[in-house]
Amino acid sequence: MPIRSNGPGLFGRPLHAVLGGGKMVEYNLVTLLCHILIALMLILFVWHNAAGLITWRLPDIYDLEIPDYTVRFFHNKFNFFLRKFYDISTGKDLRFFFVTIAGLWIMSTIGNFFSTVNLLYTTFLCLVTVPIMYERYEHEVDYLASKGNQDVKRLFNKLDSTVLNRIPRGPVKEKKLR
Repeated sequence: MPIRSNGPGLFGRPLHAVLGGGKMVEYNLVTLLCHILIALMLILFVWHNAAGLITWRLPDIYDLEIPDYTVRFFHNKFNFFLRKFYDISTGKDLRFFFVTIAGLWIMSTIGNFFSTVNLLYTTFLCLVTVPIMYERYEHEVDYLASKGNQDVKRLFNKLDSTVLNRIPRGPVKEKKLR
């Protein structure tokens, strides 16, 4: 028989039940961080682009900075990350925006299959072994990379000629000079 509690909690329910009752235990840290970053990027993108339509104040990057009294190295790195995150999230370069969203989504999906400890261990193992393997098999890796690059270019040219060039384009309007 389940234990009922009318004690501390939210709306008379125990805190454990409010937090999902143990059903979200498998939610990995990497997936959580990626989902948080995706949500923040989308919020900043909408805010920045809707600010012109609605009388909202544009988000200011300097409101997001951490104070100078913190450790200087982490302060500079974190502020650099915030500025880059803001620049990407505002959609100034839409291609890079969508590539970043896709990359975070892929990392989130990969994060679902590994626990955080396993993912960190695998990353560490790759960081240690990949440079050694590259030094040992440098010519083979360079050859395969150049062949892969040629194959990707060939496939893109085929896609461009068969699909993208067949999309009808309207006439280009000339800009009026004042």
